[in-house]
Amino acid sequence: MAQVTRITVEATVNAPVAKVWNAWNTPSDIMQWNTPDPSWHTPSSENDLRVGGKFKNRMEAKDGSFGFDFEGIYDKVELHKEITYTMLDGRKATTLFTIKNGKTNIVTTFDAETENDPEFQKQGWQAILNNFVNYVESTNL
Repeated sequence: MAQVTRITVEATVNAPVAKVWNAWNTPSDIMQWNTPDPSWHTPSSENDLRVGGKFKNRMEAKDGSFGFDFEGIYDKVELHKEITYTMLDGRKATTLFTIKNGKTNIVTTFDAETENDPEFQKQGWQAILNNFVNYVESTNL
């Protein structure tokens, strides 16, 4: 089996971990921030945040030219600390939440897929994470 490329993205949110956790996991919030750029959106989101639970976020180009379901099953859920899941194609992702000086640091490490260049994937996931930070910091959740 080919070696899996692991990619890590990271950001710090100027908000307490409870607020960050809720925005990360609430479907109505996910639909607001889960996009790599303004030409995309997430018109629907489902999230059953528990071990064995499933999530599904519909991601689409706003012009209707392309769309896909990003989904997986949770392997580990530790409140305000860690979420690990397996995507339907078998790739894994882990997001860690740590508190530093009243801010919340988020680090996500995921298995790269083989269709797109790893740097392109990193840029896309980082853009979504940056969008999340802007959403949390600019929204009175």
